[in-house]
Amino acid sequence: MTFEQLIFYFFAAILIGSAAGVVLMRNSVHAVLFLVLAFFSSAGLWILLEAEFLAIVLVLVYVGAVMVLFMFVVMMLDINKALMRDGLGRHLPVGALVAFLIALQMSVVLGANHFGIEVFPLPERMGMDYSNTRELGMLLYTVYAYPFELAGVILLVAIVAAIALTLRHRGGNRKSAPQWTNIRREDRVRLVDMPSAGRAGKGIGSAAVENEVVR
Repeated sequence: MTFEQLIFYFFAAILIGSAAGVVLMRNSVHAVLFLVLAFFSSAGLWILLEAEFLAIVLVLVYVGAVMVLFMFVVMMLDINKALMRDGLGRHLPVGALVAFLIALQMSVVLGANHFGIEVFPLPERMGMDYSNTRELGMLLYTVYAYPFELAGVILLVAIVAAIALTLRHRGGNRKSAPQWTNIRREDRVRLVDMPSAGRAGKGIGSAAVENEVVR
């Protein structure tokens, strides 16, 4: 067993354990942290495949931005964990059936006849002037252009759904009426002339301001 294979099994074991932690953790915040660990492990596997750009994007974009968004969404949803635990037994048969179908599909796709070193050999060593970023861009915007756009639409729908789930209308808050901003000075203030007597007994006219409350 080579050194690269040892590193592969190391990152693969961490990835499988963190993925299981995402599913099995009862605390939503802990599940998100396990998902961050899974992304880091996947980045290590991408580096072994000489896909450095994908590894960097996975860490910077998903761990640095998307997972922070997930964390805020999970904290803002205020999920009732007691209600979820009560419905666990009711939805357990359906969940077990879905899990079995997914496991069966993965076993068919990742079986010995369709997956392995014999079918997919190790990537060819490229020179220093090779750019996997350029090759990825050529494939992404030519061969896989429509799936790329479809993934963007799905992410947009997910963002809109997250905003709709966290939007709450709270009652009992005092709100200012919009018509209050359209009040004129003539409707609130009236200038009147009132006589004022001085020390010499002479009347001096002055203007006083009288506030009137318009109801």
